[in-house]
Amino acid sequence: MSLAELWFGFVAVLWTGFFVLEGFDFGVGMLHRLVGRTETEWRAAINTIGPFWDANEVWLVVGGAAIFAAFPAWYATWFSATYLAVALLLVALIVRGVSLEFRGRVESQVWDATWSGALSLGSLLAPSVLGIALGNLVVGLPIDANGEYTGTVRDLFTGYGICTALALVVLCLLHGATFLSLRTTGRIRHRAQHTSRALAVVALAAVAVLAAWTLALVPHSVTLYVTLSLAVAGLAVAVVRAGSGRDVVTFAATTVAVAATVGSLFVGLYPNVLNSSTRGEWSLTVADTASGDYALQVMTVVAAVLFPVVLVYQAWSYFLLRRRVSGEPETPEHVEPGSASG
Repeated sequence: MSLAELWFGFVAVLWTGFFVLEGFDFGVGMLHRLVGRTETEWRAAINTIGPFWDANEVWLVVGGAAIFAAFPAWYATWFSATYLAVALLLVALIVRGVSLEFRGRVESQVWDATWSGALSLGSLLAPSVLGIALGNLVVGLPIDANGEYTGTVRDLFTGYGICTALALVVLCLLHGATFLSLRTTGRIRHRAQHTSRALAVVALAAVAVLAAWTLALVPHSVTLYVTLSLAVAGLAVAVVRAGSGRDVVTFAATTVAVAATVGSLFVGLYPNVLNSSTRGEWSLTVADTASGDYALQVMTVVAAVLFPVVLVYQAWSYFLLRRRVSGEPETPEHVEPGSASG
């Protein structure tokens, strides 16, 4: 395996890790007003992601930076083609981050409702834009022999890209619902479990359509079959287990489903990094867009040292903050047997 191939795999890991970790943040942001009925319950739902969301977004920053450093030609073509989409993504993430910080700073129902709406909208827009962008890598964009984008904004809205976006949004909703089931108590947990049962069926259907479309678009490989099968299997487990009280099993199943779905996009894309819908031979490949060997060697050493540190740090933070969050008074009638109140 060459260093360029190694870094393509690492980029895939970073983007997959982002959707696994930030996916439930997006889901909670979209669902917090559905699983909560009062201001206290809304705050409790948001508090489940409060300690984690900003660290989880770092995976997206590093994923983009890795493409910039390891595959500059890929970065130049993809990000210039999707410039307006990137701007919309940044606005969605900024609005979402500000809403998490500003909400609750003023004792006003209008203030809280405004920032809650901003949180829901930003949490919906971000995975939608990213889903279209990732889907377009696979289905292809109009680029010429020089790697320059020759299309318009309208060309970014491909059928496969929209299908990818819908599948990822539904997966984030399901992932968020199972995370809320795992991290909350009482009525919020009950509503989250009920919501996850319905979402699991919808997610299974959406991913099944995406899997069939992916197999129709790209050359088949054993790895692609494995990743798509894992995605469908994870959602099948979620359909069976959602709402049963086995919150850890359900959350693990949705984690596998999200990781396998995003991973399958990169598996189907390889050995290209961006397909050309104009002419197949104009597609950007891993080998042609990679940086020089020396740059990749230095980056590999840095990543080998720092990436395990980041993993340990995040795992430790999740372990320390593993207790459930309660949006109800800590009285016997509101605390379910065997659940910790937070």
